[in-house]
Amino acid sequence: MDIAAVVLILSVIVFALLGVPLVWSLVLACVCSIAAGGTMEMLSVLAQRVFAGGLSYSMLAIFFFVLAGAIMQYGGLSRRLVAFADSLVGHISGGASLVCVMACAFFAAISGSAVATTAAIGGIMYPELKRLGYPEDYAAALPAAAGVLGVIIPPSVLFIIYGNITNVSPGKLLMAGIIPGFLGAFFMCVICYVLAKRRHYPKNQGFRTGEVFRTFKDAFWALLMPAIILGGIYTGIFTPTESGVVAAGYGLFCAVFIYREMSLDLFVRVIKESCRTTGNVMILCMAAGALSYLLTIYQIPAALSAFLIANVSNRYTFMIGVVVLLLFLGMFMDVGASILILGPLLAPVAAAFGIDPVQFGLIFVFSMAIGQATPPFGTDLFVVCGFSGRQVMAVGKHSLVFCMALVAVIILCMFVPQVATVLPGIMM
Repeated sequence: MDIAAVVLILSVIVFALLGVPLVWSLVLACVCSIAAGGTMEMLSVLAQRVFAGGLSYSMLAIFFFVLAGAIMQYGGLSRRLVAFADSLVGHISGGASLVCVMACAFFAAISGSAVATTAAIGGIMYPELKRLGYPEDYAAALPAAAGVLGVIIPPSVLFIIYGNITNVSPGKLLMAGIIPGFLGAFFMCVICYVLAKRRHYPKNQGFRTGEVFRTFKDAFWALLMPAIILGGIYTGIFTPTESGVVAAGYGLFCAVFIYREMSLDLFVRVIKESCRTTGNVMILCMAAGALSYLLTIYQIPAALSAFLIANVSNRYTFMIGVVVLLLFLGMFMDVGASILILGPLLAPVAAAFGIDPVQFGLIFVFSMAIGQATPPFGTDLFVVCGFSGRQVMAVGKHSLVFCMALVAVIILCMFVPQVATVLPGIMM
């Protein structure tokens, strides 16, 4: 490894530790690397790579998925999903906690964002859980952990980013998240039920068929969105990228003409928030494109692959090590940043071990996503603590229990790859 490669890696670490914003850390690290060992002509190539990082067609989906999630949150669709879930399982022990998980799973199939899922469902369920007598830290932790499903169950912004920077089909990655996502929701519901039995958490009076039909009718148009998105992708009517446009357009139609809760002023605010979020993501992806280019030029992934193949016994040891590393990094690093930095490094190594790119992409994104619900810097925890007033570490202790259920799903995907690959193989 020559001096330019060493400077590149060390610069990223140093700038990050100094608190330099990530996009500038990546760009400055590239410039320092070229100054140390490259030729100045490479700067013009680097500029082209930065520009090319924002030109991928699949990146268009990011804005529309973010917009669709915001419309669902502010247009009344999320509240109706919660009411329908409550009518189904509210009568079971710990029914309100089960409702929270199910509502997050429903909303995840629409939003594509963990933060949006946590904010939309947590803002509704936390006051209800608190009113019913659930411990406040537990009530805040539940939507934070279940919000992770927002980036696993398609649509998912992080899968699109990962696919874009590693040249893995975003459509296959989106399909790969369906079974693991709903398995995660099921395992979390089991934990909720067991804890409710042990701690005698409250439940509704009983199952009422009339209430189920009433809430289903009210939430019908919201429930129809996942079927439209996944059905359209499966039948080939539109691509995964185009599904973001369909989701945003359909959500806006429901919010304006069916539920009539989206005013012009509110829609303008939603557009501004979505543009701001998308702009941040796009700039990061463009900077990561430059970093990925230099990593390839300096043959860093090849060197890392050779080292790991020579020192790691098999693919399972490698995947276990990657999962442990990502779970640890997820506690301290932003998930998007980690994907942009580590994705181009680890994906070629996984391919060298013969690991299916879709399987590894799912494990990679899933492992990093759990960090959004773990202390001390989980973004989902910050969201719930913002509207609940609880302390991050206190809420984090409760969220770790549910994160273990998600880790169990990752282990299952690791040793039974069909859990992740069967649907992409059938649908794509």
